[in-house]
Amino acid sequence: MRVHVVDPSAYTPPYDHALCHALGEAGAEVQLFTSRFAYGPVAPAEGYVRRELFYRAALGAPGSRVRQAAKLAQHVPDMLRYRRAARNADIVHFQWLAVQHLDTYLLPRRRPTPSGPRPKRVLTAHDVLPREPRPGQLSAQRRLYDHFDAVVVHSAHGRDRLTGELGIDPARVHVIPHGAFTHLAAGPAQSPPFQTEKPVVLCFGLMRPYKGIDVLLEAWREIEDSDAELWIAGMPRMDISALLAAAPPNVRFVPRFINDAELPAYFRRADLVVLSYREIDQSGVLFTALAFGKPLLLSDVGGFPEVAATGAARLVPSGDPVALQHALEGLLGDPAALTAMSASARAAAEGPYSWEAIARAHIRLYEHLLT
Repeated sequence: MRVHVVDPSAYTPPYDHALCHALGEAGAEVQLFTSRFAYGPVAPAEGYVRRELFYRAALGAPGSRVRQAAKLAQHVPDMLRYRRAARNADIVHFQWLAVQHLDTYLLPRRRPTPSGPRPKRVLTAHDVLPREPRPGQLSAQRRLYDHFDAVVVHSAHGRDRLTGELGIDPARVHVIPHGAFTHLAAGPAQSPPFQTEKPVVLCFGLMRPYKGIDVLLEAWREIEDSDAELWIAGMPRMDISALLAAAPPNVRFVPRFINDAELPAYFRRADLVVLSYREIDQSGVLFTALAFGKPLLLSDVGGFPEVAATGAARLVPSGDPVALQHALEGLLGDPAALTAMSASARAAAEGPYSWEAIARAHIRLYEHLLT
C-alpha cells in the first residue's frame, strides 16, 4: 500500500514523523510531502521518505508577513506539483490544508483503476474548524470536508462536532486517537532550564488566547504560601506584556520556540503539566506529557475528558480560576495522587495512545477505503 502523508506548511513535524514511522513499521510504503520546518531540525526520517516539495523559495523570518506572502505565492504551483506526484499513491492523507478556499480545487485527482478510483483522499481534522479564522475561512473549511473519502478526528467530541455541527456524513468520520510522542521522550538528557528544588508546574506550547494562560495566572496568584514554581514556556502568538506584568515572582517565562532537543528538559523536570484551555479539540502538548509519564490538570473541554478517563489527568471547569486554584493546591499537596496519575499516563502512552495501535487503526481505514 502506497501512502502519502501531506503537511504542506509543516505545522506538526512530531506528529507527521510519528505517524509516518508507525505506518512504515506496519508495512505501508510511506512518503511524507511537506516543507522545511522553519524553527529548527526535525526527527530524521526512519521507515519512510521525506520530500520537502512545498515552499522551497519561502523567504523571511518564520511567522513574518514576508514569509506568509512568499508561501501563498507558491501555494498553487506547489499543490499542482504535488497533484502530479499523487498519481503514484493509493492513499493521500492530508494533515493540514490552510488555504481552504483554494485547496478545494487543488486536491489530487482520482484516476480510475480496476478496483475503483484512486487515490483515496483522507484528511485529519486536527482542528475541526480554524481558530482565529480569516474572513471566509470557516465556510471554506466546511466545503473542503465534502471532498474527502474519510475524515479522521482525534476524539469522540470531534466526531460529534463534525457530524452534528457541520453535518458531515457519519460514515466518513473516523475516530483515531492522537498518539503519545514517545520519540521525544527518548531524547538525550539535558539540564533543566532553571535550577530549583521546588515542585514545578509546567504550561507548555504556543501562547495563544484560547489557551487560558491568563486564567492560570489568576489561579496561581491566589495559591497561598505556594512552595512551587510555574513555568510557562513557548512561542507567543499574542501580546503577553500584561501576563508578564501580572506574574508573581514564582512564575518563570520562556517566551520563545522550544525545539525538540530542548523539550525533554522541561517535561522531565515537571511534576505536573497544566492545560487551562478555553477550547480545544485535542492537544499535542497533552500527548507529549503522556509520553513522559506526567500527570495532567486539564480544562473540561474538547477531547480532554476522554484522556482524563484513563486516570492520567484531573479536570476543572474551563475559565474558572477558583476551581483551578483549588485543584492545583490539592494536587501539589498530594504526592500519592501525582504518582498514581503518572503511572496511568505511562500506561495510556503504551496502550491506547501508542503509535503501534494508531498505525493499525489507520491501516484498517485505508484498507476499507481501497476495497
